[in-house]
Amino acid sequence: MENYLEINKTSWNAKVDTHVKSDFYFVDEFLKGRNSLNSIELDLLGDVKGKSILHLQCHFGQDSISLSRLGAKVTGVDLSDKAIETARDLTKQCETDTQFICSDVYDLPNVLDEKFDIVYTSYGTVGWLPDLEKWANVIHHFLKPGGKFIMAEFHPVIWMFDDDFNEVKYNYFNEKPIVETNEGTYAEKNADLVLNNITWNHPLSEVLQNLIKKGLSIENFQEFDWSPYPCFNQVEEFEKGKWRIKQFGNKIPMVYALTAHKKSS
Repeated sequence: MENYLEINKTSWNAKVDTHVKSDFYFVDEFLKGRNSLNSIELDLLGDVKGKSILHLQCHFGQDSISLSRLGAKVTGVDLSDKAIETARDLTKQCETDTQFICSDVYDLPNVLDEKFDIVYTSYGTVGWLPDLEKWANVIHHFLKPGGKFIMAEFHPVIWMFDDDFNEVKYNYFNEKPIVETNEGTYAEKNADLVLNNITWNHPLSEVLQNLIKKGLSIENFQEFDWSPYPCFNQVEEFEKGKWRIKQFGNKIPMVYALTAHKKSS
């Protein structure tokens, strides 16, 4: 859909103020030093001290700043100019040197001339992109030889269901754009927001094959029967910081994570 960028940018701009004030994003605690990264991605990232990291679809920058606090040189990128403005303000308050760029993922090679040790993306990102071949091209473009791509993402099985997980509503495969009008936001379900969104479901094969086609070597792939975020309806916390859909328990995957390497030469 030709105008999906404009529609989704408007939606994400509208969410920023609500998200910053929400308990979901714990900004007050974050400013005092709390790290926003989860065990899933931290285990894959390892020691990032001294590493250059490109963080795609960074929202208002908490994970980017958290990576800076761990000693990395970080550039965060997001479509939303409101989110990037907020991220720049946040990094000043946190006194980190995190850099932020407002750009569509696909257009990023036209506005950023740099290569990185790590390209990173996480949680609710690829569903906003219609073409994962173009996405994989961008990742390959920005990785240094020998660099690695690290991704943690909600499992595509989750996106098959209606909001209350009562029935299978959507195709697992990338059949067509999903055009919706949603009230509230995952971080504040009762927020006075009515937002139009255009998203795409991407099966695991589409993610993995496009990375492989670009010559990236998949070195680690994991699936998890829990989410580190209570961003869905009908969730229960079965262990501190771990949520599952009540009626499904541990029967479905909720998150996947991977590491892929670019060849050294």
